[in-house]
Amino acid sequence: MNSARRFVLDVPELWDQVDLSGEEMARTRAKALATTDDPRQKARINDMFRQGREVSRAARRHGALLAAGTATLYDEGLFMAYGMVFAVTTPKGSELTLPVLSAQLGVSSADGVAPKDRVIASVKVPQVGTVARVTGTEVTRLTGDIDVKLLTMHTMMPVPGSTEDFLVVTLASPNLPLKEEVYDLFDAITSTFRFVTAG
Repeated sequence: MNSARRFVLDVPELWDQVDLSGEEMARTRAKALATTDDPRQKARINDMFRQGREVSRAARRHGALLAAGTATLYDEGLFMAYGMVFAVTTPKGSELTLPVLSAQLGVSSADGVAPKDRVIASVKVPQVGTVARVTGTEVTRLTGDIDVKLLTMHTMMPVPGSTEDFLVVTLASPNLPLKEEVYDLFDAITSTFRFVTAG
């Protein structure tokens, strides 16, 4: 699936390739904590950064081809989001249909249940065509006893020339109150996806 590794996804300027060492995230966390004396706010900031570290670990464990994210402090508060691209090959003899997607994507890792707000739809990605997308608020197990909620968007990109290879563009954010804005941003990022042909 070498051709699958040649793709472009334009992420916003304030997003960085995920720093797997965690140094940049630690610096941003310290800046965010310095902006408040409120213990509740500090706890919320620490929770969000714990989520960020877990997302980075998960990306490494699952062999992400691309992992990027942001932890940006605005006047209105902290915005965190993550993006990953994974290579997926469907097993011989099975198809990646919407019902199959429904069973596999957008299911909370904490309990294996689909979120009530999950939507499975087809969308048009300008340089790819019509593709399947799953959105929803997933519950993810962060540690042994702590679950977190993330707004998620998974978009399936069929690899040209293959019937069983896909790249999955996954975007997630713990900023639940910004649901509409987050999904608009995720859609805009995903719309930049394109395969690059050799030569």
